Amino acid sequence: MRTKYQNSVISAYYDNLDTIMLGKLSELVTELYLAETKKKSEQLWQRVHKAMLKLKIKPAIIEHIMTKHSVEILAKNLQDWLAVKKNPAPNRRK
Repeated sequence: MRTKYQNSVISAYYDNLDTIMLGKLSELVTELYLAETKKKSEQLWQRVHKAMLKLKIKPAIIEHIMTKHSVEILAKNLQDWLAVKKNPAPNRRK
């Protein structure tokens, strides 16, 4: 059984999961630019894929990014996602 505090921490994590995942994707973009081996790059792309799934990105966009394996395309999409997060549409606000 969890304490009230533990429940609040867990709840806060899930309430902010999209922000957390966008931050992780941002870090992954940097790591991909700096990856020195193909093996390291592939591991990072797998993490990118998981993060996009958690963010519930449209499957067609995920497929496009994963097919191209272009850090530039990922970075551009990330900028768009971050902009939406900062300025959500009026009907998306809580």
